[in-house]
Amino acid sequence: MKITRLTKGRRLAPNDDFFLPELCEPEALLSLVLLAELLVMVLVLSEPMQPGFNWVRLALTSLFVQWIVLLSAALLCSLRPLLARLRAAVAGGLCCVLVVALTLGCTAVADQFELGGPLPRDGEVNLYLRHALIALIMSALLLRYFYLQSQWRRQQQAELKARIESLQARIRPHFLFNSLNSIASLVAIDPHKAEQAVLDLSDLFRASLAKPGTLVSWGDELELAKRYLSIEHYRLGERLQLDWQVENVPTDLPIPQLTLQPLLENALIYGIQPRIEGGLVRIEADYRDGVFQLCVSNPFQEGHEKQPSRGTQQALVNIDARLAALFGPGASLSVDRRDGRHFTCLRYPCSRLMQEARAI
Repeated sequence: MKITRLTKGRRLAPNDDFFLPELCEPEALLSLVLLAELLVMVLVLSEPMQPGFNWVRLALTSLFVQWIVLLSAALLCSLRPLLARLRAAVAGGLCCVLVVALTLGCTAVADQFELGGPLPRDGEVNLYLRHALIALIMSALLLRYFYLQSQWRRQQQAELKARIESLQARIRPHFLFNSLNSIASLVAIDPHKAEQAVLDLSDLFRASLAKPGTLVSWGDELELAKRYLSIEHYRLGERLQLDWQVENVPTDLPIPQLTLQPLLENALIYGIQPRIEGGLVRIEADYRDGVFQLCVSNPFQEGHEKQPSRGTQQALVNIDARLAALFGPGASLSVDRRDGRHFTCLRYPCSRLMQEARAI
C-alpha cells in the first residue's frame, strides 16, 4: 500500500539570499551560451538580408558575443562574494557597468586587430555605442530575471518552511499524548516504574524540543527513539523484543525529526500490544549510493489485527508529506505485509551529510 502524497515536494535551496546565481556552474554556463547564440541570431537577422547567407559573419559574431559572455560570467562569478555584500540595486547596477565595460573592451580589441574586417572610421562611434546599448539592455533584462527568480524562490522556501513546521507541530502533541497514556497504564501496576517513566519522558521531550530545525542527525533521532522505547519497556517488559540493524548508516545523516519514533509507536500498538506473547520489532536502516532506507517491521497475523486508526494513518501521511517536502519526489513511504510481518518502509535520496544539510 502506498501512502498518498499531500503534495509534490521540492528540495529546499541553500540559504543564499543574493539574487545573482553562481555563473561558474556548468548548468548556468550552458544557459548563458545558449542565450548568447540566440542573441547572435537576432543580431545577424536584424541586418539587411543578402542573396547568400553570410556564414563567416555568423561565426565571427558568435565568437565575439561568446567571448564577452564567458568573460562576464567569469568576472561576475569571482566578484560574487563582494557583490553579495551590497544592496541588490547597487549590485545590479555595478554588474551592468562591468558587462558594458567588458563589451567596450572586447569591441576595442576586435577593432584594433580587425577581427571582423576593416571598420570605417566614420562608423566607429556608432558601433561602440550600439554594442554598449545592446550589452546594457541584455544584462539589465537578465539581471532582472535573476532577481525575480530569487524572490520567487525565497517565497517558495518560506511557504515550504511554514508547511513543514506545521506538519512537525502536529506530530509532537500526538507523540506526547501517547507516551502519557503508556505511563498512565503503569501507575496502577508499578508506581515506581511510572515515576521513572515520567522522568524519562521529561528528558525525552526536552531533547525533542531542543532542536529548532526541521532536520536532525540520524544519531540524535536514534537516541530519541531509544528513549521512547525505554518508556515502553516499563509497560511491556519481556514482551517487547528489538532487533537493531542500523550499523551502515552514518550518525550525521540528516533525517526529519520524529520520523523513527512514530513508526516504532505504530509497530508497538498494532504488532506487540495485542499479542499476549509479544513479539519482535525489527529496525533495519541502510545508506547506499546516496539513498537512505529505513524499515520498521512487526508481527502480523491475518484476521487478528484491527485496522489502523485514523491517527495512525495521519501520522504516516504526515511523515510522507515531510519527506516529500524536504527531499523531493524521490522520497517515498510504503506499507506492506508479507511472511507474517507488517513492514513500514521509507526511503529518500540524501547525498549530503548533516554539516551541509543544516542550511536547509
